[in-house]
Amino acid sequence: MKKILAALLLVFGVNMMASDIGLWKKSTLNQIIQKGVLRVGMEPGYMPFEMKDKKGNIIGFDVDMARKMAKDMGVKLQIVPTAWDGIIAGLLADKYDIIISGMTITQKRNLKINFANPYINIGQTMLVKESVAKGKKSWKDLDKPQYTIVTKLGVTGEIATRRMFKHAKIRTFDTEADAVQELLNGKADAFVYDKPYNAMFMAKRGGKGIVHWDKDLTFEPLGWAVRKGDPDFLNWLDNFLNQVKHDGTYDKMYNKWFKNISWLKRVQ
Repeated sequence: MKKILAALLLVFGVNMMASDIGLWKKSTLNQIIQKGVLRVGMEPGYMPFEMKDKKGNIIGFDVDMARKMAKDMGVKLQIVPTAWDGIIAGLLADKYDIIISGMTITQKRNLKINFANPYINIGQTMLVKESVAKGKKSWKDLDKPQYTIVTKLGVTGEIATRRMFKHAKIRTFDTEADAVQELLNGKADAFVYDKPYNAMFMAKRGGKGIVHWDKDLTFEPLGWAVRKGDPDFLNWLDNFLNQVKHDGTYDKMYNKWFKNISWLKRVQ
């Protein structure tokens, strides 16, 4: 009986090892190493995470993180600029290996893709026309038919705006730049979007009739997205994040893009 049990355990162990090896062979991480290239999908229009400088180069916090990732893998980095409304579909179609593009982790997205541990937490805040903001205390004071709220189409800012504002007019735009320009042109009363973008916008514009209501309206963890069924890649990403957060690399990048705004000269 003991011999039979031992034999069964041996066979089970061999099968498990074969299964693990097969999983690794199909892993995106293994394919990246074999090809020597890490393909990263991102939409270059979200300051300071990813944007184009005056020369057309894509720069930002996410770009530096992706570059460090590729370096630690020992491969080259290939940025694949992608429109936001098709960014998940592009990942599923294997147009790139990972999404690193300031993507909020949501349960709906998690049904289609997997996320590594959050690499930063942000929230939605509001840029409000200064004349409109006077005498008002919160977003609730703007939830009236005479006010127009703008945001970007298809992002968590739109989700939050539609959930919160039941009476105000809501308009969406393909890019955050177009939406906030509507506010600057006086055709909207407030703009809802991610806090880092709004803070950078205020630092760049210096106000000019706009105030920043910087109290977070939502809690939003951002994560790197990969295709499902790839535990090896997720394990590597989580360990990578843990490493850079404890060896000073993460803080150096964060200070460069979120606390020092000298990079604005490169994109103005």
